[in-house]
Amino acid sequence: MVNEIKHIKNEILKILYNACGKTVSGVTLSNNLNISRVAIWKHITGLKELGFDVESKPKGYFLNNWDDLLLPFCFDKRFQQRIHHFQELETTMDKAKSLAKEGIGHMSVVIAENQSIGRGRMNRKWFSDKGGLWFTLILKPQIPPVLSYLYNFAASLTLSRVINKLFDLDVKVKWPNDLLLNGKKLTGLLSEMETRGDMVEYINIGIGINVNNNPREYEPKAISLKDALNRTISRKKILESFLIDFEAQIKDLDPEKIIPQWKEMTATIGSQVRIETLGELFEGLALDVDESGALIIQTNENKIKKIIYGDCFHT
Repeated sequence: MVNEIKHIKNEILKILYNACGKTVSGVTLSNNLNISRVAIWKHITGLKELGFDVESKPKGYFLNNWDDLLLPFCFDKRFQQRIHHFQELETTMDKAKSLAKEGIGHMSVVIAENQSIGRGRMNRKWFSDKGGLWFTLILKPQIPPVLSYLYNFAASLTLSRVINKLFDLDVKVKWPNDLLLNGKKLTGLLSEMETRGDMVEYINIGIGINVNNNPREYEPKAISLKDALNRTISRKKILESFLIDFEAQIKDLDPEKIIPQWKEMTATIGSQVRIETLGELFEGLALDVDESGALIIQTNENKIKKIIYGDCFHT
C-alpha cells in the first residue's frame, strides 16, 4: 500500500470527512471503530502531528477544511484506487518514477502535502509548501515518443480551462507549460518520459499549483488562487475536476486540434520573450507555436528561430 496513513487513522479521517465539518463525538468514533476513547484520542493526536487540521472540542472532534482533503476516499470512485497520497516526499516526480517502474496503472496520481526538494524546469528549485497542490500524473499511453509532447499541451490546456470554469478567472498558458494569472505564475508543469524500444513506457507530468499557499515569499512574480480570490480554495475540487476532464481529453489526442486550442489560451504568442536553453539564450518576439509544439520567435537580430525546448520568460 503506497498511501501512508495507517488503517485506524484513515478510518477516523473518513468519518470526520463524511461529517462535512460537523463535530463527531469521541463515543461515536469509539463505537464505529471498536476501540477505546483513549485510543481515539491518541490517534487524533497522531493525525495532528502529521499535519491534519483536526480540532478537539468538548463535544468531540471535527475536521477543518474537510473539503480540501486529498486522501483517496475523498475522490470519485473511479479515481480512488489511483490516488496515492503522502504527507511529505522529496518530490512527487521521483516517487511516481519508482511506482511507474513497479507497474502502477495508467492515470495514477502521486500527491504530497509538502515536497522537500521540489524542482521545476531546468532543475530550478520549486518551493512547494503546505497549502499548494503538488502532484504527478502517471500516464502509460501506447504511443511513439515523438507524440509525447501532446500530453504536456493537453495537461496545461485542460488545467487552465478547469480553473477558469471553477473560479471564473482568466488563466492563460505560457509556453511550454506554465499557467499565468494576471501575468503572474500560478502553475508549473514538468514532464519526464521513459521509453522501451520505439514506444513510450510512461510519461510522468508533475504539476504544482499555488492554491492556498503563499508563493510570493519565494517568488515575487507568483500568485496563488487564495491571493486572487481572497478565500480558501478546495484543492480536491481542482484535482478531481482536472482528472475527469483530462481523462476525456486524452482519449483522442490530435495535434491538429490540441495545438490550435492551446494557442487560443496562450499569453506567449505576441509577447516579447527571453528563452533560456541549456546552452543558449534567445530574445525576441514570439510569433507562433507549430504543430510539433515548438515555439517560433523572431529574434532581436531579425532571425526566425524554432525552439523545441527551453525556459520562457515574458519580458
